[in-house]
Amino acid sequence: MALYSEKVMDHFRNPRNVGVIEDADGVGEVGNAKCGDIMTMYLKIRDERIEDVKFETFGCGSAIASSSMATELIKGRPVSEALQLTNKAVAEALDGLPAYKMHCSVLAEEAIKAALKDYYDKNGIEYDHSVLPDNLGCEECEVD
Repeated sequence: MALYSEKVMDHFRNPRNVGVIEDADGVGEVGNAKCGDIMTMYLKIRDERIEDVKFETFGCGSAIASSSMATELIKGRPVSEALQLTNKAVAEALDGLPAYKMHCSVLAEEAIKAALKDYYDKNGIEYDHSVLPDNLGCEECEVD
């Protein structure tokens, strides 16, 4: 059995939505050099819909694939749906990740939430702090 699914390999070799949105409405960065994975998500939001999304990821193949798949899952969707995206949904859309790489899908979820939090903060929009907490980021990647 292969370690990674065909979908993981496809999104790693041919990532979708890579890049920067210069005039992004929301930007979120999570991760750190200790775990080796750093993700930045850029969102362009119009009429409460994710009009465009781009990412930059420094990390392993699973991190790149998770970032790519996460952008595909939220692009064109309402912000309310993007807020509900879970790391499990990202991993399932990739046809699974090895257990020791699940933190990559967590980072993808957290990067999107961090970008949405940035969007809300910049625009003075109230939000549920239990859904978008101040301490976004992969717990496994936290520095001691």
